[in-house]
Amino acid sequence: MEVVDSAVAPVAAPDRTYDAARIRLHVVTGKGGTGKTTVAAALALALAAGGRRTLLCEVEGRQGIAQLFDVPQLPYQERKIAVASDGGEVFALAVEPKAALLEYLDLFYRMGRAGKVLERMGAVDFATTVAPGLRDVLLTGKVYEAARRRRSGPVYDAVVLDAPPTGRVTRFLNVNEEVADLAKVGPVRNQATSIMSLMRSPQTAVHLVSVLEEMPVQETQDAAAELRAVGLPLGLVVVNMVREPVLAPRDLERAAAGRLDRVEVLAGLEAAGLGERRGGRRPAGTSSIEEAWLERLADGLISEGVDHALRVELEREQRADLAGIDRPMAELPALPGGIDLGALYDLADMLAEQGMA
Repeated sequence: MEVVDSAVAPVAAPDRTYDAARIRLHVVTGKGGTGKTTVAAALALALAAGGRRTLLCEVEGRQGIAQLFDVPQLPYQERKIAVASDGGEVFALAVEPKAALLEYLDLFYRMGRAGKVLERMGAVDFATTVAPGLRDVLLTGKVYEAARRRRSGPVYDAVVLDAPPTGRVTRFLNVNEEVADLAKVGPVRNQATSIMSLMRSPQTAVHLVSVLEEMPVQETQDAAAELRAVGLPLGLVVVNMVREPVLAPRDLERAAAGRLDRVEVLAGLEAAGLGERRGGRRPAGTSSIEEAWLERLADGLISEGVDHALRVELEREQRADLAGIDRPMAELPALPGGIDLGALYDLADMLAEQGMA
């Protein structure tokens, strides 16, 4: 697919039907702690399946990708980090502002040697640290270059960007709109306009990662509204770390109403071999201390059951709020064993099964 470098599309464009086959640039964002880097990594694996090539980029300097894939720290250089199913390949790149500025000066202004002089003088560090807008321009520019790079065809079938959190992702992705407004003519405006054309094109999707908690869900809703307001295309809402209820629906209803039967709970403990208590009398060999411990255990389980039921109800409400964003949704489970490379492949399969790749 060829990137269209036409004029920037109007803002507040309507949402498009999600078609993974058309997307070249997948932007993954989410509130801190929602697992957006894990989702981005799993998506990169899913998109590389079937012999395709995917580039996974990070822009926050955290080296989260290297930690997930258990590889050495990533340099400012594209490096193969994983093999997907059926021979696909995942490459990774940690985009670093200073290196991106030097590359930008060399590519567009033929200032490679002068750029090195500026670096020795400390001007490059000063520019990328003091001017956060410039930093974002450089980071998005490098991702844009990777997404549109071609030889006989696209170098990568898809690029996945592990983007900044939802609180600042709209400003990050839309920074080149401000640059285009400031630079009325010349190569800077042309570059900024081209980047925004890709960002708003059918070849881009911004995926929102959340967990079923009030603050992440609210921030996800806010980010969706902000992204739509500037015409950036929404992809999927990914509900991460989903926990299945441990009680049956009838028991959840009773627990939420505070109607769990203490006698039934004690009988369940007896059935599990944790003690006996019949007719209010202790069997031979059971001490009063053991019986008191058993009753406290039953009371604790009842209390936990109530808390669990209330959490399930809250999560149901939060899921409904996310559904109100009116975008396709995918869900990934909480993995009690944590995230390792094997878990990433499992999550990649789940995303593919739900139509994200």
